[in-house]
Parts: sequence; C-alpha cells; structure tokens
Amino acid sequence: MSLTVYRRKRDFAHTPEPRGRARKSAVRLSFVIQRHAATRLHYDFRLELDGVLKSWAVPREPKPLVGEKRLAVHVEDHPLEYGGFHGVIPEGHYGAGRVEIWDRGWWEPVGDPRAEYRKGSLKFVLHGRRLRGGWALVRMRPRPDDPRDRGKDNWLLIKERDKERERPRATRARPAPAPTRTRAR
Repeated sequence: MSLTVYRRKRDFAHTPEPRGRARKSAVRLSFVIQRHAATRLHYDFRLELDGVLKSWAVPREPKPLVGEKRLAVHVEDHPLEYGGFHGVIPEGHYGAGRVEIWDRGWWEPVGDPRAEYRKGSLKFVLHGRRLRGGWALVRMRPRPDDPRDRGKDNWLLIKERDKERERPRATRARPAPAPTRTRAR
C-alpha cells in the first residue's frame, strides 16, 4: 500500500513523525492506539496490514464494553514506524498537538483480513494492555443528503461478545425499598 497521502500531508524537516516506508508485515500483526490531543482530542486506532498501519480517527475513547460503538473515521495509511511514535507535532503542521501511546499489542484477524477490509466488515481479536478480545470495524453507508458525510469514510468500532472478561458497567447502588405496613381493620 502507498504512503503517498501520508507523506504529502507532512513536512519531515519540521515534524518529528517518521517518514517510514511500506514494507512486509510481520507474522504477528501489531496494533496501536494513540491518544492525539490535536484540534480536538481523539484516538488514532491503527492495525498493521499489508506493510502499513491502516488508520482510523476515533473521537471518543474506545471502551471494552460489549456492544459499545464508536465512530471511526478512516484516514490515510501510516508507516509501521508510526506505531512507536509519541511526541509533539508542532503548531502549523498537519495534526499539530501531543501524541501519546494509549494502548498497543498485536491482533488476529477473523477470516481473510484483506477481503474483509475491502468489504468493509473487519472482525479481529486484540491482545493489548487495555483492549482485548473480539472487535469489529464496520463501514457505514454514506448519507448523500448529510453534508457532514461528504468526503469521509465513516466506520464503527464495535466491541463484540467473547470469552474475554468484560469490565463491569458502573451501576448506581439503589436503596432497598421501604417496608410497607398494612393496617389491621
């Protein structure tokens, strides 16, 4: 896969981001999630495939709760070296702001990842520090009547039901109901 769009958006004389190159993927495919405090805080979700990091910008923190859905806007491929990048992209440059590694590890595709990616329904298992278990990325149909969708490739990042232990949802403690008295007649 080409890194032409990635390189065209950056001035490597002024940004610490890696120039990188497309190369053969390892046997164990890596993933990384970077917390990116740019114009708006978001999380960059990246999966290694075909020698690059396929990338999505996720506006809200990914949660390991079954059925939890997060918008994931597909962005340009990044070089594999970007998986280790953390630092500050200077003001005035594309993506300006602090980038921190939020989670990393390796991922296993469920099925043929290339065919599933092209179809827009990629299922996988994450093995990270924060996120583990079954996940899916599903491409959304564009809404031609909605100007917010123009030029965007929107997907959903969804936590799937699996054997991995879920983090329990916070529940509010409810007081026991007050005892009722009946009057004798």
